[in-house]
Amino acid sequence: MEQLRQFEIKKLGYTDIDSNNIEEGKLASYHDFIKIIFLKAGGSIQVDFKAYHLEQDALFFVQGGQWYQFDEALCNGAMLFYNKDFYCVEMHDAEVACDGILFHNIYEIPVVYLDAAQSALMQGIFTEIKTEMQQEESGMEEMLRILLKQIIIRSTRLWKQAHQVASLENRQEVEFARRFSQLVEAHYITRHSVADYAALLNMTPKALQKRIAKYSKDTPNDIIKDRIILEAKRLLAHTELSVKEVGYKLGYDDPAYFIRLFTNHVEVSPQHFRKSYQSSGV
Repeated sequence: MEQLRQFEIKKLGYTDIDSNNIEEGKLASYHDFIKIIFLKAGGSIQVDFKAYHLEQDALFFVQGGQWYQFDEALCNGAMLFYNKDFYCVEMHDAEVACDGILFHNIYEIPVVYLDAAQSALMQGIFTEIKTEMQQEESGMEEMLRILLKQIIIRSTRLWKQAHQVASLENRQEVEFARRFSQLVEAHYITRHSVADYAALLNMTPKALQKRIAKYSKDTPNDIIKDRIILEAKRLLAHTELSVKEVGYKLGYDDPAYFIRLFTNHVEVSPQHFRKSYQSSGV
């Protein structure tokens, strides 16, 4: 069951997830929305070429533009989808804003695993959102935003606990890493070097590398290149752009250099990656 509420340009939607309503064409219609996906244990989802087979209930936080696909036979749960206009009025709360920890995280695609009590609480909020959307009460928009924010706040707390972000120093390092991640997301097409981002952060490349190393096994250069390669994979898998055009779109005027970069990171050429992905039927 899908519901969509629109308040001028602000949109929030809800849909149940089960084998009857998971269709690739339908999933494409949610592509540009921010998504919070609740899946029960036993489910299987792929987000940007990484597969998750769930042994416990979980929440996934998927940005607009990220590619995702469910295993239709296995998945049960629900999904909230919304645009930035609906929630990003809350920009003063940096950790839980639409570009907060759960959505700009350089370490992994944010997934929050839930124990039985946490899952029951989250499912209760999802149900409350679903019920609220069926009403015609005054204050609906604000009530929905409050409920959505509850999910994000509670999930942020759980993510921080799971990643041992308790001390002030650790929180500061996570916030710094989030800022770096935001800059990479904004500029990866035009800025390809660590020095570029060090300049944006008013520090030396060496200092940036040392700061990121406190909380990540990846170097700043790894993070930058991984973001570029991820976008290249998306374009190769989901568009008909030629390899040369993909390279140009990502800021590389020399197609041979782009092919070498991709091949070194993925261990197959762009052409081979495209063929393998398409033949897999994913």
